[in-house]
Amino acid sequence: MLAPVLEKNDKKAWWLIGIFSFVVFAAVVVLGRVKLDVDPGFDIHVFAKANAIINSAVTLLLAVGLITVKQRKYELHKKIMFTAMILSVLFLVSYICHHLLAGDTKFGDLDHDGVVSEAEKAKVTGLRTFYYIILGTHIPLAAIILPFVLFTAYRAMIAEFPRHKKLARITWPIWFYVSVTGVLVYLLISPYY
Repeated sequence: MLAPVLEKNDKKAWWLIGIFSFVVFAAVVVLGRVKLDVDPGFDIHVFAKANAIINSAVTLLLAVGLITVKQRKYELHKKIMFTAMILSVLFLVSYICHHLLAGDTKFGDLDHDGVVSEAEKAKVTGLRTFYYIILGTHIPLAAIILPFVLFTAYRAMIAEFPRHKKLARITWPIWFYVSVTGVLVYLLISPYY
């Protein structure tokens, strides 16, 4: 096993992770309701494409991270998971930028007028239901995953590997699902940008 890289301080960790998670969640909620009316001079949906690429990379890293830990390649596992966390931070920045500049996109809005007419709904009826089911599971799980990821990483950094493993059994599948469905949401909504 690996040596600890942090000194154990559960009380401080709880506070820092709790505050950080709340601030990130609040920023996403508040900034998700704001749209900046500026022209950056480039296609603002490049952020959405970047998000899908980042989510794809995180998905791959999570899968490889699981394989490496099962092979007991702990140092490689640590590097892979740290990279997945860094990419997730980049995703968050890109996500906020996209929503600040693009605002909301309505699924099925073929004429891009901000309203999904009955005729537009009829053209995408089954796919629309599928999209909202995926989105309806993706959003709440994306909202709750951050503190799980941070607590799981904290347990590894203080070398409490049995507790890390116990948390990872909850964290990994949720994080993996969120990253996979993030790509799926992009693929489904991108025709309406």
